[in-house]
Amino acid sequence: MSETLQTAAAPEAGANPLLKPWQTPFETPPFAEIEPEHFLPAFEQAFADHAAEIAAITHDPTLPDFANTITALERSGKLLSKVAAVFYDLVSAHSNPAILEIDKEVSLRMARHWNPIMMNAVLFGRIAMLHEKRAALALTAEQTRLLERTYTNFYRAGAGLDEVAKKRRAEINERLAQLGTSFSHHLLGDEQDWFMELGDDDTAGLPEAFVAAARATAEERGMAGKAIVTLSRSSVEPFLKGSSRRDLREKLFKAFTARGDNGNANDNNATVVEILALREEAAKIMGFPTYAAYRLEDSMAKTPEAVRGLLERVWKPARTRALADRDALQELITEEGGNFSLAPWDWRYYAEKLRQRRADFDDAAIKPYLVLDHMIEAAFDCATRLFGITFSERKDIPVWHPDVRVWEVRDADGKHKALFYGDYFARPSKRSGAWMTSLRDQQKLDGEIAPLIINVCNFAKGAGGEPSLLSPDDARTLFHEFGHGLHGMLSNVTYPSLSGTSVFTDFVELPSQLYEHWQEQPQVLRQFAKHYQTGEPLPDDLLARFLAARKFNQGFATVEFVSSALIDLEFHTQPAEASRDVSAFEKAELEKIGMPAEIALRHRPTQFGHIFSGDHYASGYYSYMWSEVMDADAFGAFEEAGDIFDPATAKRLHDDIYSSGGSREPEEAYVAFRGREPEADALLRRRGLLEATPAA
Repeated sequence: MSETLQTAAAPEAGANPLLKPWQTPFETPPFAEIEPEHFLPAFEQAFADHAAEIAAITHDPTLPDFANTITALERSGKLLSKVAAVFYDLVSAHSNPAILEIDKEVSLRMARHWNPIMMNAVLFGRIAMLHEKRAALALTAEQTRLLERTYTNFYRAGAGLDEVAKKRRAEINERLAQLGTSFSHHLLGDEQDWFMELGDDDTAGLPEAFVAAARATAEERGMAGKAIVTLSRSSVEPFLKGSSRRDLREKLFKAFTARGDNGNANDNNATVVEILALREEAAKIMGFPTYAAYRLEDSMAKTPEAVRGLLERVWKPARTRALADRDALQELITEEGGNFSLAPWDWRYYAEKLRQRRADFDDAAIKPYLVLDHMIEAAFDCATRLFGITFSERKDIPVWHPDVRVWEVRDADGKHKALFYGDYFARPSKRSGAWMTSLRDQQKLDGEIAPLIINVCNFAKGAGGEPSLLSPDDARTLFHEFGHGLHGMLSNVTYPSLSGTSVFTDFVELPSQLYEHWQEQPQVLRQFAKHYQTGEPLPDDLLARFLAARKFNQGFATVEFVSSALIDLEFHTQPAEASRDVSAFEKAELEKIGMPAEIALRHRPTQFGHIFSGDHYASGYYSYMWSEVMDADAFGAFEEAGDIFDPATAKRLHDDIYSSGGSREPEEAYVAFRGREPEADALLRRRGLLEATPAA
């Protein structure tokens, strides 16, 4: 791979839309003008500009002060942020072979650009000098926080190491960047290459809406007249719940859980082994015994022991509940005359049957009432009632795919606050999952900069003009990602490094998971859950059954999540040598915790993009559960107020959680909102697992 970005065939800089001011509404990216060949020269220019800015800060002859060092750092790299935001949106949400090829080069160059900055001894010396005398600098609370975070980030990147250690740390960073990109490309490749065609005899038990969506998916792939199931989770899980064809459930389940583990060009086993070895080496260079110890030092949890304590506290009652449910499902199979043992591809199917029996409810009954457009309206309406912001759709904002929609967000005074992009449907050019990101973050360093916030999901598109219908899980996902979106849209900080979701990983899921609570509130569902054909509101009896069924199968859901979080922790606390055979390590760890054979990990190692496509959630997958302790407790503040839209509680939520970004310590922010630390048992209560907890 070349040391410099290839620009021989590049367009003239003046013609490159990434290098020109954007003459679009709100200066949004002009996606229709941007071609893959524009990215490499744009990155080249952005790297050069940023390097020059850093050199000016580093060699400033005047004594370091907050303005000429910390604020100057905050102002640097604007072009790089601008180009990278557009590029990575396309890599994840609308890629093509040219974009993915460029991604390989850019990931390496990005590491090579940042390593000498984050390990710059002279620059770190300026930062450290300010950090040491910070109490005498008369800084605001936000400035103090920014100085502390800047110092910590440089120190943890290796700025204080000797030259030999720095060189090796830089080599490791470069290789990890390449490996993370390869991992995600392999996973996307396996997902794109596989599909299962459904013949007329293959749709038994599947709702009409699912079959219609399968036809729409086939048509999008140039297979008009056929119906296919893909390896998108939004396709797989409904099929496993509904299909009465056990052979097809097995085929789909095995393909889904084998992603990245097929011994083909997309196999991720060797990639995982190398990533773990390099992470361990990097941690030891930094003076930590394990990668988990290194990563968790800069988190709310602080230590692997604290994480393990939470996960084991939840694991025991969840496993107990799951084993009881397993026995009930096996009885159901026997009762129906099935001469087989419950397998992982059977669980969702028979759990739905058991839920119908126990709670007189199944997902298919409520799905016609969960219309995507109505759930988007519900998410917006809750935000309006809580925070006073309003949403109006804009048709004049350039987008990266025709399915993407854009809304202008205004505050209670009618002032422009943000743009919100919604990209909701699955397609081959999009990686699986759901996420929030941004094209521009909020800041006030040089005037009011309004954010451009994105939600990406993978819902099944309605066929033949029919609307997209969501499962309860899909609807929850929509609210979850919108909660992240609100964290970005409501941000009200001065410095870009502290904006929006720039918080600890085990705090970042609080705003998203907390927002999920509003989706399942009766008054919200009564208003927005309307039948897609008749417009009739959700009947009270179905609503009651839905609410009663929420805690059903929580043993299964908790086990598949916590087991993945424990595997993540073990990968990063045990010596890397122990996991050289990834499958054997996975098997041994699952045996150690007593994983029920009938439940699979939510993410097997070779497809665990959270921890191997990059390092954001490495040793941090537990974060969802750490945040759930807070979100379950936090919603209690509204319940105690007697109004889920209580203005005083909503104002605290806005001021202390959603708008403050990373400008304060997360523990301090939570206590400011709630008035106390979170109550740990709130999580178990929410999941209906508290009564299953063994006595101490």
